[in-house]
This record gives sequence, structure tokens and C-alpha cells, in this order.
Amino acid sequence: MEWWRTAVIYQIYPRSFADSDGDGIGDLPGITSRLPHLADLGVDALWLSPFYRSPMVDGGYDVSDYRDVDPVFGTLADFDALLAEAHRLNLRVIVDIVPNHTSSAHPWFAQGLRDRYVFAEGRGTDPPNAWQSAFGGPAWSRLPDGAWYLHSFDPGQPDLNWDNPQVRAEFADILHFWLSRGVDGFRVDVAHGLIKPDISEIPLISIFDQDRVHEIYRGWRKILDEYPGERMAVAEVFDTEPERVARYVAADELHQAFNFDFLEAPWDPAELRRIIDASLAAAAGVGAPPTWVISNHDRRRPVTRFGDGVVGLRRARAAALLMLGLPGAAYVYQGEELGLPEVLDLPDEVRTDPQWVRSGGAEPGRDGCRVPLPWEGDEPPFGFGPGERAWLPMPPDWAGRTVAAQRADPGSTLNLYRDAIRLRRPATTLTWRPAPDGVLCFETEGFLVAANLGGSAFTLPREPVLASSPVGGTLPPDTTVWMEPG
Repeated sequence: MEWWRTAVIYQIYPRSFADSDGDGIGDLPGITSRLPHLADLGVDALWLSPFYRSPMVDGGYDVSDYRDVDPVFGTLADFDALLAEAHRLNLRVIVDIVPNHTSSAHPWFAQGLRDRYVFAEGRGTDPPNAWQSAFGGPAWSRLPDGAWYLHSFDPGQPDLNWDNPQVRAEFADILHFWLSRGVDGFRVDVAHGLIKPDISEIPLISIFDQDRVHEIYRGWRKILDEYPGERMAVAEVFDTEPERVARYVAADELHQAFNFDFLEAPWDPAELRRIIDASLAAAAGVGAPPTWVISNHDRRRPVTRFGDGVVGLRRARAAALLMLGLPGAAYVYQGEELGLPEVLDLPDEVRTDPQWVRSGGAEPGRDGCRVPLPWEGDEPPFGFGPGERAWLPMPPDWAGRTVAAQRADPGSTLNLYRDAIRLRRPATTLTWRPAPDGVLCFETEGFLVAANLGGSAFTLPREPVLASSPVGGTLPPDTTVWMEPG
């Protein structure tokens, strides 16, 4: 079976993982120094969010050079050293690729090569149509000469014109560049956004998920298949029905697609079961593995999303064991294994997310889930780097949440993740079992899994192998257990 079908993949947001030089910003040498943490955690691979040259308008998702490392993160030699050390530790490496847009500082845009971007005639002083940016406000900006360009996100991220063969050839070459360096795969940012509808379409039409995008990924699959070692790609496809998401992972396209329905599901057993069933059916229809995720660099952390304080942490632990018990692949966002909450009280002056900036502060943005990781010690920056501070301030009460503190605590969230990943058994099928109201119970080739999402405590049929919270013969609310199947 290909490794990616049942893998646990750990997402690293480089700016916030580990800092090697004391400037308060995480970097590639910092990541390399902390790779033993991932090996100890037991994950199969790591996914690096962008580290390319960028003005950092959107945390590196505005790329100005796809074949080089931004100096804030290090050098290409630092990347090669990271890749070599990861492979030595039996960790595969997936890198982000951002094909929907470049930075406005990219040479193509700076040199006025407008045929490689989406430009359109305005309506006098009005934009070409009423499409809205995902970050708020119009999706069109006007250059000094009166020309309008499309940006599905920030104005510093002009959308590429994928009907231009030069754009297609450029990204094919970028794929070859990183695959030849030895990367094991790609996470494709805004994978459903590359092809745009005609701008005369009614304003409410989605500018994402156009049918012609699939011809692009059929070409990318051929490139991936040229290389040995089961190279793969995972698509970011959001706001799309499971059946349409499944089209991106057909046998001749990409390998995985993120499951945003599962990530955004409420703490509700009926809704979760519906999403699990729909996800399994859609994936089975194209022979692809389902993927599961409860957190990433764009979403509020589950400890805060599922509740507050003790309740939120208890539910986040239960959600983690539920996710890791499902058949298929799972993604873990850095800090999730520490049970970190969203940081809600960041000072306005340190916030950098364009969601915050473009909304005039009305939207909190995503900085709260990007606060750097606490590694050790009793006060900020908790071993994040040799400097006195990190690029975003860390709560002083995180002393008990550091990697070092949790490693020494058998009941910590870190050790729950370590135990779950160590015990986890590859599974491809799921059968639902009878359970009381409020409880999800299913069996795979690996375990009998029971998750109590708020029902009454009930007697367990057998001794748990692993539990998200203490149990004493019964399964209390907001708790998941794994038991031997059969």
C-alpha cells in the first residue's frame, strides 16, 4: 500500500516552529534542529508551509521566487540539509506550492507581463464585476494606468492566467525543480482556483472549482509519476461538495484532498457521522484515501473552537483520537499535539494577517493560531529560539504546555498523540456499530472506536487500549476510546 494512503502528516508553519538565529522568526535550521520531536511523535511526514522568497504580505503565500528560500528562513543549502536530516529520520517532506497567484513583487507582474495574469476592462471607474476577495472587499484592484487585475485574496497576490501556456510550463518546471531536489510531494494551495469563469458571469457565481482545472492536474500527475518513491500531492479544495472534491483525487489526478467539512464540523454526533459517511463514500468512488484534519494555519485551534478551558481541551483530545481512529490519512497542525488554545488577546500592533488588515480590525484573522511553539522553560519565548522574544508574543501561562513539560507528564496531550500514533494501525474500511444517543461507535481493521460527544456515560464492552480522558469502565462525555476489534 502506498505510504500516503494511511500516513500521519505534520504541518509546520516555518515562521512559528523554531528559531535558530535569535531574530524571533522561525527558520529552516530551526526546523532541522527540532526534527527529533517529529520522529519521537511518530509521524510519517512533514508538510512545510511556504518558505520561498516573498514580501510576506500573506505569511509567504505571496511568492516572488518559487525556486529560492527567503533569507528570513535561510538558504537553499539549509533546505537541502533539512531534507537530508528528515530522510535520515525516515520522515518524508511535502512542500507547499502556490499556483493560483504570485506576489505582486514577482518579476512577471513587476515587468508588466499582463498576459500571465487575469486582467479585465473595468466599467468606467468601477471594477469589471462584483466578485469579492476571500479576505474581504472587491477582488479587483486598479493600477495607475487604469487597468484592473484580479486577486482572489490580497491585492499583493494577483491571480495567474492559467490559460496562458507559459504559466503552465513555468509551474511544470517548478515541480521538476523541487522533485529533483528530493521532496516527497506537494500541498497545492487553492487547488480549485486556477481556472476562472468568464467575468461576465453573475456576481454570485463562485470563481473557484471550474471543470477545466482538472486537465492541469492530469498533467501534474504525469510529472509526479516520473519520479521514484511514491511522490504525492494533496489538494486544498474548500467550499465544495465532497463529490466534487473527489474529482481532484481521481486515479489520474492528485492523491489526496483536505477534508474541510470534517475540520469545520460542530461538536455534534449526527453531523459528524453524516460528514464521515459522505467523505468515505466520495473517496471510495474514485479509489482515493479519505483524509482527516481538525486544525491548520488558517483555522481557529480546536481547543478554543470546541469550547473553552477544560471543556475545550477535553473535546480537542477526544476529537484527535476520533480523527486518528478513522481509516485513511490524517494531518496534524503544529501545536495541536500540545493542546494549544487560540491566542485571542494579541495586541493590535503585532497582528499581520491581511484578514485583519483588510477588515479594519473587524475580523481577528489567523495570527492567533500561528503563535510560536513553546519548547521548554518557564517563561516566554519558551525555548523557541536564542533571542528574548518571538515574532508573536506567547502567553506566560504556556509554561505547563511546553514540549519538555508535557513529555514528562504521562497524561499530557503530547503523550496522548505519541501513544495514538504509535498504536495506530492502517485501516481502509469502517463499519458502524450500535451505540447510545450522542455516541459514535465504529470498527475498522485497527480498532473498535467509541466517541461520546455529549451523551450519558455508558458501560464499555471491553477494556480500552487508549482513552482521550480517564475512564473507569464507562465512557464519560467528551471522551473517545480505542478498543480491540472483533
